Order: sequence, then C-alpha cells, then structure tokens
Amino acid sequence: MELKLAPSILSADFGRLADAVLAAERAGADWIHVDVMDGHFVPNLTFGPKMVADLHRATRLPLDVHLMIERPDAWVDRYVDAGASYLTVHVEASRDVPRALQAIRAKGVRPGITLNPETPVEAILPYLAAVDLVLVMSVHPGFGGQPFIESALDKVARLRAALDERTLTAELEVDGGIKPENAARIAAAGATVLVAGSAVYEDPAGPKAALAKFRAALRR
Repeated sequence: MELKLAPSILSADFGRLADAVLAAERAGADWIHVDVMDGHFVPNLTFGPKMVADLHRATRLPLDVHLMIERPDAWVDRYVDAGASYLTVHVEASRDVPRALQAIRAKGVRPGITLNPETPVEAILPYLAAVDLVLVMSVHPGFGGQPFIESALDKVARLRAALDERTLTAELEVDGGIKPENAARIAAAGATVLVAGSAVYEDPAGPKAALAKFRAALRR
C-alpha cells in the first residue's frame, strides 16, 4: 500500500477548522484525522457529530474519525451519519467490540480498531479480520504534542506480521508524536497511514511545507 498522511485537526486552530482542513487538502494530505473525546475515556473534550458533519461538507478528503469515548457503540450511528469514512473504536471502551464493528460496516463505513499504549497487541488480534483499519496509539490519548512512545514500533511490526500472515489488507495507522524525523522508521515497521498533528499545524511554514518534509523523509 502507498503510505498515506492524515493530518490531525486536534492540533489545528479550533476557531478556523474548515480553513485548517482545506489547507491540509491543498497541501496534499490523504485523509483528515478527527479525534473525538468525551472527557471520560480521555481527559479532554473535542468534536461532536455536528462538527464532523460540517467538516464533511468542507472537504473531499476521507474523514478518519477516532472515537476516544466511553460506550462508543451508542454513538456509531450519529458519527456515521455525520460523514465519517473510517470509524475507529477502542478495544478498551466498547462493551461489545464485534457488534460495534458490525454496526459500522452495516452502515457502509469502514470500521477500525485501536488500543492504548499499555494494552497488549493480543487484545485486538481477534478483530483483525473484521476491520479495515488498525490504529496503534504511540502516545497516551487525550492531548496532542506528546513525544513518540518507542515501544509502539514493536506493536506496529507485530501487527504488520499478523495482518500479512492472515493475508488481510487493513490499513495500519500510527498516531502520536510523529514527525519527519521518525516517519521513515514507523513506515519501515509496517505502517500504511501516519497521523500527524502538531508537526503539520504548528510548523511555522504551514501545512504544505510540513507535508513536503514528511514526503521527503519517506523517500530517503
């Protein structure tokens, strides 16, 4: 798979989110990553379904919606209807993971599964065949700008091996602390999608220059 870059709007200016999404689209982003937080599963609050619906109208890019919330099963329909292209749930949060994934797919959206840094890979292996995206968190979820957790590389490599052994084609995404300086190592471990927030939206030269740095680093 060709590696994709998914800027995370968690690090964008919340007062100008539509502009931030358009800037990423014009800069050559592949997806837009949207972190939904409820203040319970993680210690932060972000985007409700209406915000996702508004972003869906603002861009042609796929919206990669990551539900960092308790009881994600209860919110699947609303985020699907809002325009999510991918909808990812935490193995630690869902009361019935198979049912949640089935509900997402039944609505015509691509389901994803993810796990926190302290959760072992084994927790999501039973669900690999049921998803189109596997997300490895390389920071503790809740806030942007955190340093990359190096042990995530081992998880990426193990999940790449598990997907390949099963001849599964799910995207393998990594989110947290990703910068041009470590992007190539993460890709080499087997990732197919890199989420970057502060490295894109806090670059003084802007998103276009930031994504160009990522592309250059990945070509080396």
